[in-house]
Amino acid sequence: MSATKVLRSLLHELRQASPNGCIKESLAARYILAQYKKYETTDQQLCKARNEAVFLGQTYLTYLSSLRNYNELYKEYHGRGERSVKETADVVGFKLPTDPK
Repeated sequence: MSATKVLRSLLHELRQASPNGCIKESLAARYILAQYKKYETTDQQLCKARNEAVFLGQTYLTYLSSLRNYNELYKEYHGRGERSVKETADVVGFKLPTDPK
């Protein structure tokens, strides 16, 4: 993944995590942009630190997206108390047999 894609993905995840969706005054976004500019290189330069920065960015991106997915799953499946047999079967994708009358 290129450095630009990592940067855009990181900013997208920060926007998703922000309560109002705005990251203009976010310290995390400012730090990420500053680090991106710090390790910016041209095509004629070989910079090991830039590759390390891209790897670190990918690591942060994985962490942020995993945390968002965890919170979504937690909200969906936790805190409802006792469930009926039918609700539990619907969650796991089973169909209950019908009783013939």
